[in-house]
Amino acid sequence: MSERDVSERDVFEYALLRVVPRVERGECFNAGVVVYCRAKSFVAARTYLDEGKLKALDPRADVTGVRAALRAVEGVCRGGEDAGQAARDDAGRRFRWLIAPRSTVVQPGPVHTGLTSDPQAEVERLLDLLVR
Repeated sequence: MSERDVSERDVFEYALLRVVPRVERGECFNAGVVVYCRAKSFVAARTYLDEGKLKALDPRADVTGVRAALRAVEGVCRGGEDAGQAARDDAGRRFRWLIAPRSTVVQPGPVHTGLTSDPQAEVERLLDLLVR
């Protein structure tokens, strides 16, 4: 990779969204990714719920509730009315709020970084690579 290629790319951060059906057991699987690129004021999330994995870890899991929680993360990233209380926050504040540790069924993983020229493409690439 040449210096020119690197200079045309921006730093981005991402975190996986994990589903932890029974918090007390600590078992989890990846169900989404949140990507933030400060240089482009970009934040987005994409999710994919594997119901088979969910039911394998907890046959009584609330599939509808987990789907709603994942959709809520996507809504916060989109901003506007879908973001609820975060509607007026910039992309960085919404990302930081979403990656804050919490003990719920949908939890953020650690934050990782990379370089990209297309943050939207990174969302799809990471979803395919790490979730599906």
